[in-house]
Amino acid sequence: MTATDSSTPPDHFAKHLALEPAAQEMLFTAARTANRFADEPVTDEQMRAIWELAKWPPTSANTNPMRVLYLRTPEARERLLPHLAEGNRAKSASAPVTAVLAYDPQYTEHLPQLLPFRPDFKEILEADPVKHQEQARFNAALQAGYFLLSVRAAGLAAGPLGCFDPDGVDKEFFSECRWRSFLLVNIGNPGNDPWFERLPRLDYEEAVGLL
Repeated sequence: MTATDSSTPPDHFAKHLALEPAAQEMLFTAARTANRFADEPVTDEQMRAIWELAKWPPTSANTNPMRVLYLRTPEARERLLPHLAEGNRAKSASAPVTAVLAYDPQYTEHLPQLLPFRPDFKEILEADPVKHQEQARFNAALQAGYFLLSVRAAGLAAGPLGCFDPDGVDKEFFSECRWRSFLLVNIGNPGNDPWFERLPRLDYEEAVGLL
């Protein structure tokens, strides 16, 4: 397998995408991870709209194991801060909303609803406990990517955080349910000086093969 060689600037290929250039910028090329947020609220309607868009992309066997807890009240956000790495506390404190992305370890209970043409698949997955949980984590991670794009589609900035204590977060917020946290996403309008310097990406020739 070898990668093709091209000296054509990447911007040339934007015209081959069905997505309008402005939407490409909003979702991908101009979007950045926010580290400071403005003191502007995120509405109930925006939070609902993010989910209504993020729920549609695919997961294997349509399992949809990801769950979301929005932390918007000052009290809830204050409870979160001790479970974050020290370097992440200020940026999360400035965010009007932090979404706790979690997965449901017993996600297959919904498979009869989500995969009605395969009523046997629930038992097939549950018969292999290791694969059952691997599917939960893998598909929830897929959904997390869709969730970030949906935040951007709502015109908001997202600041994903992976450096936190998931056991502490689970004990703090999920002690009475079975959800398990795996990612935090700060959400809001970008504040003053919100971006770090843009880091590079791999070129096509470095990352793509063609047979």
